[in-house]
Amino acid sequence: MRQGLKSLAVITMTSLALSACAGLEPVQPWEKGNLAKPSMTFEGDPLETKYVEHIYASKESSSGGMGVGGGGCGCN
Repeated sequence: MRQGLKSLAVITMTSLALSACAGLEPVQPWEKGNLAKPSMTFEGDPLETKYVEHIYASKESSSGGMGVGGGGCGCN
């Protein structure tokens, strides 16, 4: 008897979860507001990204060291 109640509860929960997604509408471009601005991208400003990479490379005394362990001093 308990197994039947558990399966009924799972079926009910699944159908409720799926029916909640049925009313979603796609977001229109004019509804995005601040999220549509170029400053909200992952990279941000390309010039600033290049500047930060240049400073990082200068401090490490090596080039191409983004994301790699170790540095220009020889320590790993």
